[in-house]
Amino acid sequence: MSARLGFLDRYLTVWILLAMALGIALGALVPGAALAIEGMSVGSTNIGLAIGLIVMMVPPLARVRYNRVGLAFRDVRVLALSLVQNWLLGPILMFVLAMVCVPDRPDLMQGLVLIGLARCIAMVIVWNDLACGDADYAAGLVAFNSLFQVLMYSLYAWLFLDVFPSAFGLGSVRIDVSVADIAMSVGIYLGIPLVVGAIISIVARRWRGDAWYGSILMPRLAPITLLALLATIVLMFAAKGNDIVAVPFDVMRVALPLIAYFVVMFFGSKWMSARAGVDAQRSTTLAFTAASNNFELAIAVAIAAFGIGSGQAFAAVVGPLVEVPIMLLLVRFSRPSAP
Repeated sequence: MSARLGFLDRYLTVWILLAMALGIALGALVPGAALAIEGMSVGSTNIGLAIGLIVMMVPPLARVRYNRVGLAFRDVRVLALSLVQNWLLGPILMFVLAMVCVPDRPDLMQGLVLIGLARCIAMVIVWNDLACGDADYAAGLVAFNSLFQVLMYSLYAWLFLDVFPSAFGLGSVRIDVSVADIAMSVGIYLGIPLVVGAIISIVARRWRGDAWYGSILMPRLAPITLLALLATIVLMFAAKGNDIVAVPFDVMRVALPLIAYFVVMFFGSKWMSARAGVDAQRSTTLAFTAASNNFELAIAVAIAAFGIGSGQAFAAVVGPLVEVPIMLLLVRFSRPSAP
């Protein structure tokens, strides 16, 4: 099994690109494929995507030593860096990029802003695990961001979609995002895999010991993350294959500020961590926490507030389509012994 994991790891870029191409081809060429995928939705939650996202996160969360998660909350320096990067610099940077890049398209601008406001609580676990970051700190920072997101997302949406655009003479909009809606997103995409991963980690370590857990069980579980990630990408791209083919210029207009955002946030976080004297492993965790976004929440809010056919929802969907390959490149950059 370890050889198989190495094979998947070594050619992950190829598998991701093939999954993206397959998804776009299915959505654009197979009649009814996109409708069938969208038909798996209950409210704003797509069951297929939710299953893929939950399954892919279980192995990384099972790797965490939960008796050490509290360390993230005791290190005030790391916690303060995460707070500043995620809840000050990230939203402001995305707002500025959206305002500069798509000032004539308030719908796309608002979709970009929604992405910037939705701090990552799910996929960062996967990217951090692939990049060999600190799993214990990642779990702690994700828990911190999840709590902050539940409490502050509605306020941030009001500030960045209504107050600030009005101050700059741009179109503003009021949206009603309840704490319950955000809590549901956190519960689905973080709570379920967190509970499953914690049970596996605690029970199996006590049953067979840390040595067996790390050398036998985890190598067998690890490929599940990558396989579920590939399946999720296929579904995600297939659901919007027609849109991507039909309006490639709009895709590019949304993709360019997103690329700039991911790169600036990642390397800006790395620079801030170096200045603060944070070690390399936790610096990687901070960087992926700052650069990643909770695209599930952004898509759900955009659909609920503006409709599934809106420009805001379109921009929100383009978000993960850009984030996946960019994060993959950053993973390869960050790995201590990248192939």
